[in-house]
Amino acid sequence: MAQANHGAGGGAAQGATDSQSAIEVRGVSMVFGTPAGEVRALDDVSVSIARNEFFTLLGPSGCGKTTLLRLIAGFEQPTSGHILLHGAPIEHLPPHRRPVNTVFQSYALFPHMSVAENVGFGLEMKGRPRRERDARVQAMLALVQLSGFEGRRPSQLSGGQQQRVALARALASEPEMLLLDEPLSALDMRLRKDMQIELKRIQRETGITFVFVTHDQAEALTMSDRIAVMSAGKILQVGSPREIYDHPARRFVADFIGETNFLEARLSGREGGRDATYQLANGARLVAPALDGLPPGAPVTLAVRPERVELGDAGAPGALAGEIQEVVYSGVDTTYHVALRGGGGLRARVQNRTGGAPSREAGAPVAVLIEPSTIQILVE
Repeated sequence: MAQANHGAGGGAAQGATDSQSAIEVRGVSMVFGTPAGEVRALDDVSVSIARNEFFTLLGPSGCGKTTLLRLIAGFEQPTSGHILLHGAPIEHLPPHRRPVNTVFQSYALFPHMSVAENVGFGLEMKGRPRRERDARVQAMLALVQLSGFEGRRPSQLSGGQQQRVALARALASEPEMLLLDEPLSALDMRLRKDMQIELKRIQRETGITFVFVTHDQAEALTMSDRIAVMSAGKILQVGSPREIYDHPARRFVADFIGETNFLEARLSGREGGRDATYQLANGARLVAPALDGLPPGAPVTLAVRPERVELGDAGAPGALAGEIQEVVYSGVDTTYHVALRGGGGLRARVQNRTGGAPSREAGAPVAVLIEPSTIQILVE
């Protein structure tokens, strides 16, 4: 797929340079044998994760993100390819010899141990002196804001508190990297939002590389320094949250991250400068960024976020003509579902004024205005 590209692609590792990388995945594939045949969980995946960054693997269930996390942790061995730590391959190293720890969705706390014993368990297994263990446990509990909970058992803690204990235990041995596999998915919405802020704070204060797995787009946008969007065992795009949201390189990325209007069109002609004219399937014309090398008549998909669509009074020059079909009030904003004249439709999301009701009603004719620079041109 072509686009004004921002971080898409495969083959060479995407992201940090070797000198900056905490971990590098090079050409990794993972094939599982099943009674029904082979399943390719990862397909030639390459990516670099920088030191001290919060890096998120984002995608739907079954896309390969947890498999990639398990390969980094050492719980699985790749079918092909290499995993490098500071430039040296580590795929032959068992999990306990890798400077990484993992926090699982289930927390995996020992129910018969106190909070302090859970946090200090790894240090005790490594033979650290009692005084050193106690000091480290206290420091980690202070970091996750659980000082005073040392003597409690996991069953006496809330879900959020158990998650903090799991984090403290994983951080106690001072790993270079922390792997987090959907750690917030069992929490309710409000607690999840609180823990998102806490996780980012902890990562920033410790300076440890966090590799976070989630299917939740909002969670990824909120917490990450960079995001790798995955689908069907491949990484489709790597970039900052703003790059991923504002400049999706593929239709899947635009559709999976937030909401997007897709308009099928053909290149009609160049406007001069950076813009071109595209003819929609309904015959209307729309100005959007030009794409170098695209011949006249070539089919494209125009992608635009609902919040980038403006509604004006019917008959406005240079606008698409439409009619409001449905009005969805959501408190902070209102989404208008607009049917375009001649066929097709899109959604416009407008922020509500304080105390105000939606300004337009279903059945009203409207003009649809879209700033050309907010449109992404996608070519399959």
